[in-house]
Amino acid sequence: MHAERADASETLMSVEIPEVPGSFRRFISHIEPRNITEFSYRYGDTQRACVYASFQAIKDDPADASKVMQALRDDGCSVLELTGNELAKAHVRHLVGGRAPQGTDELLFRFEFPERPGALTKFLDSLNSGWNVSLFHYRNHGADIGRVLVGLQVPPEEQPQLQSFLDRVGYVGYPETDNAVYKQFLR
Repeated sequence: MHAERADASETLMSVEIPEVPGSFRRFISHIEPRNITEFSYRYGDTQRACVYASFQAIKDDPADASKVMQALRDDGCSVLELTGNELAKAHVRHLVGGRAPQGTDELLFRFEFPERPGALTKFLDSLNSGWNVSLFHYRNHGADIGRVLVGLQVPPEEQPQLQSFLDRVGYVGYPETDNAVYKQFLR
């Protein structure tokens, strides 16, 4: 998630990644240092995660978006380009999601990420390596901060370590696990 760049165009894609801790970080490493403009993901099953994402490909390199998608494929991901798909652009991007499977130890947080290079990487690198990101929603709105919704699967015995993570990452965060809207639509 970086500042807007005048020399870039948005590329939309759907990507299936393995559903294991660390996959999200590996996925992001293929897109960096490009500007991520949107990211929506919701835990669905224990094998594969389907991600809706967009990023700004560098206009000076007409093959830039293709290079990113090929790198993801080379890493074992299934990639579908959605840049020209009107259904995806107008509707599906707002509907991606679902409910957390019963029995998950998911905690929900709203964060204010600074809009600067490396903000998402700092967040992911600050996580305990055994915690799974089960929900992530972000859309670049052109402000100084990015509003991000994150679901984390944290085993009950590790929940006392959560405050240490929040202190380490240093972003403004709000617990939302008890929010009625979360319970009605996402849980």
